[in-house]
Amino acid sequence: MDPIKNQISAIDPLTIDPVAEPNGEEALHRILSGTTVFSDSRPIAAVTSLEQRRRRKARIAGGLLLGAAAVTAGVLVAANFGSVNSAPAPAVTVTSTEATPTPSVSVTPTSTATPSPTPSAAPTVAAAVTEPPVAPTLPAVAPTTAPTQPPVPAAASQTFTFPDGHISFTLPVGWSAYTEQGPYLSEETKAASQGATILDSAGTKVAMVSSGFYGDGTAGEVTRTVYDRAAVPGLRDISGNPVEFGFAANQSRYVPYGAPEGSAKVLGDAYYFMDVRLASELQSGETDSGTNLIRMPNGFMSAYVLFDFDKQPTFATPEAAKAYMGTTQYAQLKSMLLSLSYK
Repeated sequence: MDPIKNQISAIDPLTIDPVAEPNGEEALHRILSGTTVFSDSRPIAAVTSLEQRRRRKARIAGGLLLGAAAVTAGVLVAANFGSVNSAPAPAVTVTSTEATPTPSVSVTPTSTATPSPTPSAAPTVAAAVTEPPVAPTLPAVAPTTAPTQPPVPAAASQTFTFPDGHISFTLPVGWSAYTEQGPYLSEETKAASQGATILDSAGTKVAMVSSGFYGDGTAGEVTRTVYDRAAVPGLRDISGNPVEFGFAANQSRYVPYGAPEGSAKVLGDAYYFMDVRLASELQSGETDSGTNLIRMPNGFMSAYVLFDFDKQPTFATPEAAKAYMGTTQYAQLKSMLLSLSYK
């Protein structure tokens, strides 16, 4: 070898054997296929290979990424555990400043292999994470007032019908009725003659309704005061005459016993009645006392309220009678009598 070339080779720190002349083809083969690392001061066993450097850099990059993810998750958890406010929380923006190195290796083959791994010195990765505000869920507030009780359903009224099926009427809620044998003239008319007694919710007898009776009675001159009257739509007599409900008072007009001949008639005590009768028998003024018997196809019927016969007059004054018209019992009795019908 040329002495000058030998001197140059002797001072080359990367040359393992400064004496022997390197084989160019063998050196090129080692550069392209081998992983030998040359050093001027360390033994070969202490030199880190290129593959090991790559793995180390990959582990460092993975650790930095995991650290950035942990910081982001911690910020989000801390934001969710903040105080509960009715207004939405402001948006939280977290920016990671951790750098993720990107390995970069440049290898320049020369006559003597010189690997030059050069990592990027200052790579910057910015991750902006924006979380939407989380609206807190507030518990429902219990009402401070007592809940409204549902209305109690009104009890259904009941319809009472006579055994023969002709006469029927509606009883007020809580009232009841029962039938008994009525007066009759022969065995043929016995079955059709029935009387119904109506009891209020306290069990007191308050009214009577008869069907299939025979007719009788007397009449006289009276002065009548009618306080209330209304048509009964379900009833007409055998001739088709209308029937009405009435509340009125009769005062008998008579000549006292032993009075001189030609003496004027005087008025007796008021006699109050509440019943159904022909409309023609509910006229105010001087008239005939009439009757509450109504001729029907199966015989005579009557329906009337049971006032206390031992208490005359039933009402002390006309004003007391008018006041009775505003009571619940009056409304119930009137409704029952207006519901009478014949089939």
